[in-house]
Amino acid sequence: MVTLWTWNVNGLRPWDELASSGVDVALLQEVPAPPADWPHPVVPDPAEGWATAGWRTGRWSRRTAVVQVSDAVRVEPRDHAAVGDLDAVAVPVSRPGTLAVADIHAGDAAVTVASMYGGWDRSADPRRTIYADAAVHRLLSDLASMVTGPRGHRLIAAGDLNVLHRYGEHGDPYWAARYATVFDRAESMGLRFVGPQAPNGRQADPRPDELPEASLDVPTYHTRQQGPAGATRQLDFVFVSDELADRVRVHALNEVDDWGPSDHCRIQIEVAT
Repeated sequence: MVTLWTWNVNGLRPWDELASSGVDVALLQEVPAPPADWPHPVVPDPAEGWATAGWRTGRWSRRTAVVQVSDAVRVEPRDHAAVGDLDAVAVPVSRPGTLAVADIHAGDAAVTVASMYGGWDRSADPRRTIYADAAVHRLLSDLASMVTGPRGHRLIAAGDLNVLHRYGEHGDPYWAARYATVFDRAESMGLRFVGPQAPNGRQADPRPDELPEASLDVPTYHTRQQGPAGATRQLDFVFVSDELADRVRVHALNEVDDWGPSDHCRIQIEVAT
C-alpha cells in the first residue's frame, strides 16, 4: 500500500508536518519551495526555479509539487515543457506552476501522479467575474499527452480545482452546467472521479441550500469566516485511471480536529500497488 496526501497548503510551510505524517508522497498546491535540507526528491527540482506564471515571485513564490516523503517509494520526475516548446517525451504545461507530474515506484509497481491547481481567470466584461473551469480544462488538455486511450495508463491526478461538483454557486444552473463539463471530460478521457465523497469524509452540517439533495460532496475548503466547522464546499478532487479505480481509497481528513493548518483539508489517497 502506498499512501499519498493531496493538499493545498495555502502558502504555509508543511515540511515538519509531512516529515511526521507517515505518508509516502504528497501532492501539494500553493506550496513554497522546500528547505535545502529536505531529504527526498521534490518535483520540480527547486534549483530549476519555483514559481507560478502570473503570481508574485521571491519569498511569495508558490506552485504545485510532487514530494517524496518516505523511503518506501522512489519519486522520479517527468520532464515538463511549455506548450509550443515540446520534445517527444515532455509533459506539456499550459500555465507553468499549476501542474507537477512524476512517477512513483514502489517495488516493481509504478504509478504516475499529477498535482493540479485550477488557477483563477478573470472575465473581460465589466463585472470582472472570476472563474477556474477554463484552467482545469487546460490541465486536462495537458494530461491528455499521457492518456491517449481507455487503457494502458496508471495515473492519479488530484488537487484543488476551484470548481464545484455538478452544481453552481447558490444553485446557479449556468455554472452547474459549466462545472459538469470538467467531470464529463475527465471521464471521457478515462480518468474516473473517485472522491472524496461521503461517507469518506464529514459532510457539511447544516447542509447548504445550494448543495443538491443527492450530493455526497464533503467540504474540503473553508473561508476565514467559516473555519473548519462551518466549511461547506468541496474544491479538491481525485481522478484515477479506470484500471486503478478498484485499487484506490480516498478519504477527506476534514473533521474539525483533524483539518490541519490550511484553509484546505488534507485528502488521503491509499493505493494498493
